[in-house]
Amino acid sequence: MSSLVSEIPAADPALVGAHYAARLSFETDCWDVHEVMSGGEPDFVLLDVRGPKLFEKAHVPGAINLPHGKMTERKMAEWSADTLFVVYCAGPHCNGTDRAALRLSRLGRRVKVMIGGMTGWADEGFEVATGP
Repeated sequence: MSSLVSEIPAADPALVGAHYAARLSFETDCWDVHEVMSGGEPDFVLLDVRGPKLFEKAHVPGAINLPHGKMTERKMAEWSADTLFVVYCAGPHCNGTDRAALRLSRLGRRVKVMIGGMTGWADEGFEVATGP
């Protein structure tokens, strides 16, 4: 007799490994971003893709405000072609990170999404910056 959990068999371990390896190539989390940003020179550019008013109210320290609609080839040329961008927005209820990741990918840029966004950042109890 199977339960609701086991009635659909678990995937083969190799498939599970491939799935999560791929997933981690698309996203990172607030904790990892915080650790890197607190420890010195990050190896990525952190982009807050919300509007300027929300950015001024509270943002991740060290983030640059760049709404996804402003991500143009000309603007992104400010960074080298191999730059890794990490994008975030308000939180799980916001698709701004998805839009930003899509736009950056279409511009040929490497990108990861910081899952949780500002909601996740607050849930972790991390400090925020204010102002422009």
